[in-house]
Amino acid sequence: ATLRRVHLDPLCLCLLIAIISYGLVVLYSAVNRDVDVFSNQLIRMSLGFVALFVAAQLQPSFYLRWAPFVYVGGVVLLILVLLVGVKVKGSQRWLDIPGLPRFQPSELMKIAVPMMVAWYFHDRPLPPRFKDVCAVLLIIAIPAACIMRQPDLGTGILVAGAGIAVLVLAGLYWRWVFYAALGLAMAAPGLWYVLQDYQRQRILTLFDPQSDPLGAGWNIIQSTTAIGSGGVWGKGLFQGTQSHLEFLPESQTDFIIAVVGEELGLLGILGLLVLYVFLIARGLVIAAQAQSSFGRLLAGALTLTFFVYVFVNIGMVSGLLPVVGVPLPLVSYGGTSAITLMAGFGIIMSVRTHRSR
Repeated sequence: ATLRRVHLDPLCLCLLIAIISYGLVVLYSAVNRDVDVFSNQLIRMSLGFVALFVAAQLQPSFYLRWAPFVYVGGVVLLILVLLVGVKVKGSQRWLDIPGLPRFQPSELMKIAVPMMVAWYFHDRPLPPRFKDVCAVLLIIAIPAACIMRQPDLGTGILVAGAGIAVLVLAGLYWRWVFYAALGLAMAAPGLWYVLQDYQRQRILTLFDPQSDPLGAGWNIIQSTTAIGSGGVWGKGLFQGTQSHLEFLPESQTDFIIAVVGEELGLLGILGLLVLYVFLIARGLVIAAQAQSSFGRLLAGALTLTFFVYVFVNIGMVSGLLPVVGVPLPLVSYGGTSAITLMAGFGIIMSVRTHRSR
């Protein structure tokens, strides 16, 4: 009852705490018991809970009212990134504004895009008409294209996926989905030439990682080796060799699930997946019970985006999908992404606990 008074969903909150606690333990092992890295992650997750709490206090009507302004502001920031953004490791993704910490505007769009699409549909007839689908695809395409120009294919896919999730939840006709998939398949040869060289290399490596075992194929080979070597029970916490001997690249970020597989085995991975499945199921139940179409579409899209995060990361690390730089949500080391995800769950809790007006 106390949690309900402060607009927090008890089940959702418990599942989030369980996943984050699990992630902190695995991270502590992945970074070889580095207290500084562990402390930084703990601070970032604490900030994430603050973002969740604040987002949960605001009524869905507040998000409905401000959705267009947040979206337009986010697009302006993305354009600024392309013009004057900070370049890190060949990618221009960050803004350095005097007086503010350096931040990544593309993270904001993971919430702003589904919020804007839900705003667009909230007072229009559903299932959506063809002209409304075209308008929404434009709303999605503008920020997604800006993000892919940085280049950041992983975040661009997640942002586009978040917007398309709203389209699907709005009752998009399945024949249109089929036609779109068919058109995309026909356009694939042309899209190949639009990709950056390193992105093409990642796709080729997916099909034959052994073609360049010491270069592009190294990540996938080492991650699948780590997962396979753990067996059912794992080697034991802090006993992994692939990550601790630095064979496994990015073991604390994109490839942390390989550390779970090596040290805690198949059972460790299944345990984490069960927590994810319950959290996603809870989000979808909240969306289904929402009292307005805006709340239903927004909560459902944020939940499905979280699912895509999990699916893409695990598919990437296990060699089923190309490596696109998507972290494992609430487990991988990182700040901006975790805070955005927690704010998203705050919005989902707001939809659950506030009466629509």
